[in-house]
Amino acid sequence: MGLRRPGLVVARGLLADELAAKHLDRAMLGAFAAYVEAGGGGPVADLGCGPGRVTAYLRDLGLDASGTDLSPGMVAEARRRYPDLRFEVGTMSALDLPDGSLGGAVAWYSLVHTPPRELGPYVAEFHRVLAPGGHLLLAFKAGDDEGVRLEHAYGHAVDLDVYRFDPDRVAGLLEQAGFEVRARLVRAADPEERTPQAFLLARRPAG
Repeated sequence: MGLRRPGLVVARGLLADELAAKHLDRAMLGAFAAYVEAGGGGPVADLGCGPGRVTAYLRDLGLDASGTDLSPGMVAEARRRYPDLRFEVGTMSALDLPDGSLGGAVAWYSLVHTPPRELGPYVAEFHRVLAPGGHLLLAFKAGDDEGVRLEHAYGHAVDLDVYRFDPDRVAGLLEQAGFEVRARLVRAADPEERTPQAFLLARRPAG
């Protein structure tokens, strides 16, 4: 799979205020924060954090949030934008975190470049780092597991494979990994989007 992220102009402008008009997206993040707090709190990781906008939003919701991203450039930009937050370079498939160390984790569109057949190890890793009773929120493009090759996006030449996932199949992967799926939301595409958007809120059982 070819993968080259768009330039940091994306981080600095185009995506900075995207949550402002996405009421359902914010509602899912708010519900996630409420569940984490009701479960006793604890550190929360924004996995695949990019420029850190969701990490900062989680912080503003009262969570002890930090971010991890594979791209050193994105981590540098996140640190520049939000110097009061913690950001580290790392991969979601092998997180540098102890077992059961998180009260919550968010993967906000950070799996969209992962082929559907490769999602299982990521889900298993999310389960490993969550404490019993911890919550996971996934956001992704809803579809039939097809991939789309992008060669131009955000005003730049890119080389990206973007995948749309079947929400029922992703929910099944979560359950196979030991999660309880607590909520599912599929909303219609906004004017600038091409596909519906899906959100899954899951919990690692406390027992």
